[in-house]
Amino acid sequence: MRKAKVLIDRDFIIGHTDPRLFGAFIEHLGRCIYGGIYEPGHPSADERGFRKDVLALVKELGPTLVRYPGGNFVSGYNWEDGVGPLETRPARLDLAWFSTEPNSFGTNEFMDWCRAADVAPMMAVNLGTRGGDAARNLVEYCNHPGGTAWSELRRKHGWRRPHGIKLWCLGNEMDGPWQIEQKSAAAYGVVAREAAKMMRRVDPTIELAVCGSSSRKMPSFGQWEETVLEHTFDYVDYISIHTYLENYSQDTASFLASTDLMDSFIDEVIVLADAVAAKRRSKKRLMLSFDEWNVWYRTRNEVAPVVDRWPVAPPILEEIYTMEDALAFGGACISLLNHADRVRVACLAQLVNVIAPIMTKTGGGAWRQTIFFPFAYMSRFGRGRILRAQVESEAYYASYNNPDGRPAETFPVPDVPYLKIAAVAEQGGGLSLFLLNRDLRQEMEVSVEARSFGPLTVHERLELRHDDPMAANTEDTPDKVKPAPLQSVAFDRGRLRATLKPASWNVIYLAPH
Repeated sequence: MRKAKVLIDRDFIIGHTDPRLFGAFIEHLGRCIYGGIYEPGHPSADERGFRKDVLALVKELGPTLVRYPGGNFVSGYNWEDGVGPLETRPARLDLAWFSTEPNSFGTNEFMDWCRAADVAPMMAVNLGTRGGDAARNLVEYCNHPGGTAWSELRRKHGWRRPHGIKLWCLGNEMDGPWQIEQKSAAAYGVVAREAAKMMRRVDPTIELAVCGSSSRKMPSFGQWEETVLEHTFDYVDYISIHTYLENYSQDTASFLASTDLMDSFIDEVIVLADAVAAKRRSKKRLMLSFDEWNVWYRTRNEVAPVVDRWPVAPPILEEIYTMEDALAFGGACISLLNHADRVRVACLAQLVNVIAPIMTKTGGGAWRQTIFFPFAYMSRFGRGRILRAQVESEAYYASYNNPDGRPAETFPVPDVPYLKIAAVAEQGGGLSLFLLNRDLRQEMEVSVEARSFGPLTVHERLELRHDDPMAANTEDTPDKVKPAPLQSVAFDRGRLRATLKPASWNVIYLAPH
């Protein structure tokens, strides 16, 4: 049996979780919107076409923020196409996903859906085929009370009160060759700066996120951040980063260790942003918006143009998640929590059907994928002060190699702790522990010394695991993988002892009494 020791103190904190850390993402991509959250005529649909069975699962999942409308889609999107009477909205070819976009769901429907789901909006603007003028018009349409052309148009469309959208993305992944109107760092920096200036003049209260590198593997990583921030530092609040965990090599141990690369990516972007601040002698500190993250690799090469047809909402990128994926996903949740001092916004990509925790059948039911559970428990128990944990754990060596021709990666440090943990002290005096046992064969006995807390008692204890690492939830077996009670847990005199099963993701909540 493996052994691990953890020391935490209520007064030794990393930072406080921002409620927007628990965000998600919907894009006009595949069946995420059409056939996902929006399906007029479905037995569960309300009068607006919103699927109530999906809304119920979204509320159970617990996202606090949803990013929209993209993603790659936004770089070719004219927001005006998605407002006004449905019968006047044009269908367009979506060059990002080789589909036909009917535009029957747009900005106002999104805002109504956000209110129904009780989530805050995060709106992206098109800085690919368009620029600052269209962006500032969208801010005016959404946020200005009335008396101007765009705000009065919103009122004419039936939304008399402004939407009050506070968080905005300045484009999407503009460094990527897959992006419509890809730009150099300098060109994007100028466009983003000018858009930011105009958007802020329309509404000085908004917050803005500028595009960082699309991934840590981009050849321009580092140089991109430096150049873009030289142009935009004074006008933005966040720099965005994206990461998708992969297991191309079919190496489970290394897959579970890959979340440590996510930690490194965060730390490196912080250094890059702070270096720009230092060169300006500025006390301003940019926060990070981790507005795309997930496990994704099986369906990456699924999208290709079909010359003779451009389907509406084709079933693409519908990744089926396994127990193994849920473990890596749970490790990513822990990474986000442990960087709450600088990662203030994060968006799970995506929410429904497309690389998503929720799956639906068009005209049929909806169910939870394996990755649903770590996110739901992170959102439920992850609110509060993130504590700095001192961990003593045995470790292993992991390499992260991609056999598909892309550059191989190895971890900066070969010692990957078998235990990955985050500790959250809630305002009311409780303590939440998120624990990943990355050993695939051995149980782990964990001892946690919790200092400076009042009397606590074990209130929740859950484990997510399955004997078959490839087990997945489907329409026919929607509950094959689900949380179960963690059996061996005890807390006495400030010390918790728990036995974690091999390859398991665990949550323990200690309530004050």
